[in-house]
Amino acid sequence: MKDYQKEFPLFKTKKRGLSKRFDLAEPSERKKYFEAKAGQEIALLKNYFKRNSFIAYFLGKKNSGKGTYTKLMMEIFGEDKIGHISVGDIVRDVHQEMKDKNKKKELLDYLSRNYRGYISINQAIDTLLNREAKSLLPAEFILALIKREIDKLARKSLFIDGFPRDLDQVSYSLFFRDLINYRTDPDIFVAIDIPESFIDARMKNRVVCPKCHTPRNLKLFPTKKVGYDKQKKEFYLICDNPQCQAARMIGKEGDEMGIESIRERLELDEQLIKKIFSLHGIPKILLRNALPATMAKDYVDDYEITPEYSYRFNTKDEQIKIIEKSWVIKDDKGKAVCSLLAPPVILSLIRQLVKVLGLEK
Repeated sequence: MKDYQKEFPLFKTKKRGLSKRFDLAEPSERKKYFEAKAGQEIALLKNYFKRNSFIAYFLGKKNSGKGTYTKLMMEIFGEDKIGHISVGDIVRDVHQEMKDKNKKKELLDYLSRNYRGYISINQAIDTLLNREAKSLLPAEFILALIKREIDKLARKSLFIDGFPRDLDQVSYSLFFRDLINYRTDPDIFVAIDIPESFIDARMKNRVVCPKCHTPRNLKLFPTKKVGYDKQKKEFYLICDNPQCQAARMIGKEGDEMGIESIRERLELDEQLIKKIFSLHGIPKILLRNALPATMAKDYVDDYEITPEYSYRFNTKDEQIKIIEKSWVIKDDKGKAVCSLLAPPVILSLIRQLVKVLGLEK
């Protein structure tokens, strides 16, 4: 067990007397699920959001589900109450803005009024446009871009994804709410604990539609239709979007390497999380993406466990049989664990938020 895990007990979603199964893939069913399992806590947070907000920094390894968790929070509490700021998205947007004359001028004007740093604005922009994936932008420049994004938003609670992204940016995050004059909002670090084997499997099996670019996963998140390539003797997913005319989904170049292609990034992310949990004076939340397989039956309902899909091709009738079972995989220490779907992880986030915000009765 990692040191920072010890102060956070395993989270139990199983509720005595609640035997109903919920289809967590359907929004209407998810609404009933959250109400049944965390209705009281959701009501407390909704009341809090009437007059208050917070800033939460999402910390997690690449592909750990930060974007998915934020979208679910927005689904529960509304986009008028929850905002998502992704540093990665901001950087990609700047790339596009620099191609438009008017937007480029607007960006440079904003930076001239709000950026302070050790390199010039032009140097920072040049670093952004020409950097390699591994290189990091100056923290002062990232702060200015985040502040610009916040200025566009109405007053709401924020989940910031991608900052801090390096060890020297942690100190900036400690005073970020003050730097952007964000009233006296509570700030919280939310870390996601996920075995690297999960990330590896997600990367190796993910595919995308070449036309609409919708992502899926052959092993963990298939489409409704599956095909079989007799020549290559392999299964493939067929895009659900009718406009794509049954396009065959394909893997992303480099994904076959799994986590080895992002090993350095994963190690840095782990160092970041450890450093954050050594800090004093700021609330912290830990979200567990998995739990020991031997304890799963007592802690969660079976429909809350990530399903794993495999396929069988019948040569006689040329039909494909889809086989579903709970996904059990070895964690970083070789112990069998079950992966949790996003909704039960959100239950943990909701209950911990109620606690750190002091809303418990």
